[in-house]
Amino acid sequence: MILKTYAAIYTRSGSGPNGWPLPIWNSAEDDWRPEQVYLTVVAPGAHKGPHLHKRRCGRFTCIKGNVLIVLRVPTHMGLAYQALWSGEDYQYATIEVRPGIPAAVYNLGTAPAYVLNMPSPPWRADDQDEWPVEGWEFQPIGGGHAA
Repeated sequence: MILKTYAAIYTRSGSGPNGWPLPIWNSAEDDWRPEQVYLTVVAPGAHKGPHLHKRRCGRFTCIKGNVLIVLRVPTHMGLAYQALWSGEDYQYATIEVRPGIPAAVYNLGTAPAYVLNMPSPPWRADDQDEWPVEGWEFQPIGGGHAA
C-alpha cells in the first residue's frame, strides 16, 4: 500500500539552487511513529526477500535509485502479487507492508538503491519475527538475483 509520495522541495541561496529537503515522516501528518529507522542498500539487479513478518509492520522509502516492492496479498480469488515502486522516479513513495504480508524489494537498476526501512516493532536479534515464505513465484522482467 502506498502511504505517501513526496516531491523534492528545491531551495536556493544567493547564488542559485543549493539542494533540497525530502520529508519522510512528519508527526503533524501521521499518528504512526517510527520505532526504528535503518538503511538497506540493494545491489544492482538484486533483491531482498521475500520476507514474512507476523507481528512487524514495515515502511519502506527508496531515497536513492528506484526499487520495485512486491507484496503477495490475499484477494477474493486467492493470492496475487501487487507491485509498487519507490524512489527518485516515483516521488519517493513510502510503501507500507502490513504484518502477515510477504514482500520482496527488487533493484532493477544499474546502481545501488538506498532504502530507508522503518519497522514497527523494531528488529531485535533476540526476536527477529522472520518466517518462511512458501511458493513465491514472482520474477520481475530483468531478473533480480537474491542479495
